[in-house]
Amino acid sequence: MRPYPSSFQQHRPHPPRQLTELDGVLLLDKAPGMTSHDVVAIARRALGTKKIGHCGTLDPLATGLLILTLGRGTKIQDLLMAEDKEYVGTMTLGATTDSQDKDGQIVETKPLPADLDPGKIEAAFAKFDGDFYQMPPMVSAIKKEGVPLYKLARQGKTVEREPRYVHVFAHEVQAVRLPEIDFRVVCSKGFYVRTYAHDIGETLGCGAHLQALRRTKSGRFDLSRAVTVEQLKTLPAEELKPHILSLPEVSRLRGA
Repeated sequence: MRPYPSSFQQHRPHPPRQLTELDGVLLLDKAPGMTSHDVVAIARRALGTKKIGHCGTLDPLATGLLILTLGRGTKIQDLLMAEDKEYVGTMTLGATTDSQDKDGQIVETKPLPADLDPGKIEAAFAKFDGDFYQMPPMVSAIKKEGVPLYKLARQGKTVEREPRYVHVFAHEVQAVRLPEIDFRVVCSKGFYVRTYAHDIGETLGCGAHLQALRRTKSGRFDLSRAVTVEQLKTLPAEELKPHILSLPEVSRLRGA
């Protein structure tokens, strides 16, 4: 057999990195502009492990806490996803978009009511305290006959959706800089903050869309022990492993 040229031998690709099994949970501070799936792919490469899942999708617009489950940690993924969530965000009044956030196309604009004051804003937020039904947006990962709604939305289609029973445990209007409002909300699993902003805008009579969003808590987990995407990309795997919470530690933190 004819030998490979020496130049080829020198530039042959390295063998694929050996995948290892890690068990536990990694708390990540997601950056804007990437999907939750993107983050999982980065984590697989960084940690050299294949079995990774995430608890609760964050849109590309959103930042903040994304819980990654590793190895046997994926078995408790549903339990972690069921936890209550806390978000801080900003909504912009006066414009409605097809995605209910700033990444969508504006479909309607309305002037802000002349009599809009802090009392009316607080009353609009308070309307969505406690238990209520929320209509999921078309731009979402919910499936209709096996097809994600966001794919149908890209085709210009709108289909019937089943409203979801959700709960808001607490809210806070943090700042008003019309047309923008900063807020905090603590809510149940399956809650769409984009739709929350949209519905509050409808209640105020001028429409609204979500401008910014950051998840700050999920159950008893927060950002204090989270690593950034940049750390995930640049730190050696051995330096990332101490940040992984073991399953017994996760159980203690959850109070289980």
